[in-house]
Amino acid sequence: MPFPSTAKLIAIQTRYQLVSFWRIPVAVFFTLGLPLVMLVLLNALFGSSTTETAAGSWPTSHFYTTGLAAFTAVSATYTNLANMVPIRRDEGVLKRWRGTPLPTWMYVSGFILSAVVIAFIGVVLMLTLGVVAYGLEIDPAKMPAAFVTFVVGVSTFAALGMALASLVKSASSAAAAANATILPLAFVSNVFIQVDDAPRWIEILGSIFPLKPFVEAFQDCFAPFVEAPAFNWGSLAFIAAWGVLGLVVALRKFTWEPSGSAPRGRRARRAAVDA
Repeated sequence: MPFPSTAKLIAIQTRYQLVSFWRIPVAVFFTLGLPLVMLVLLNALFGSSTTETAAGSWPTSHFYTTGLAAFTAVSATYTNLANMVPIRRDEGVLKRWRGTPLPTWMYVSGFILSAVVIAFIGVVLMLTLGVVAYGLEIDPAKMPAAFVTFVVGVSTFAALGMALASLVKSASSAAAAANATILPLAFVSNVFIQVDDAPRWIEILGSIFPLKPFVEAFQDCFAPFVEAPAFNWGSLAFIAAWGVLGLVVALRKFTWEPSGSAPRGRRARRAAVDA
């Protein structure tokens, strides 16, 4: 019997990680369900207004739909990987994987690709709700730009999630670190509100990190005042540079061994959820 091809082995690992994800209801809700709930609530409260930007105006419901779609992709990659990889490490799963004949990079590829698939599902769900419930219009001529922006964004935030997973000491601190680094940025990155006439330091803070450029580049693919093909090459290059930085940190700092003080098994999962 011939040995499975590399592509098939990676596909098997990706499927395994997806099955593991769907078996954790809390992770499914916070990754896919909560952004949909936030979209409905925000549009119920503020969706009837119009959002003004420097380039033009558009319905606030469309602003929320596209901004939260991008944030869902970030949550599925950055937050998900930053949480789950330390849990697997503290449980000793990564150490056991390393002792198998399968190359370790295939396990990591399965982790990352499963996160990308989850991100894609989340974005599709968000945009579908936006089209059906809030009248979001999709221009086919802009979809290549939306796809490229999505790929660059999720690749970058997956690398940053792996970098954070490499830096945190235990699973109990991973969730706090992930949320503390991404949620404050969301408020200054045009996810929940359009940042206009903000203090200079807030504008600088949003521009330094890749979340705001990703959200804005993705929103441009759906905004009516942006002409096709809607590629924002400057933002994509900036986002990709952050991805390279995250990859370098992950490669240098990643460890397969659990820390000596890290809780194991169910205690690790419970500590991560409680955080």
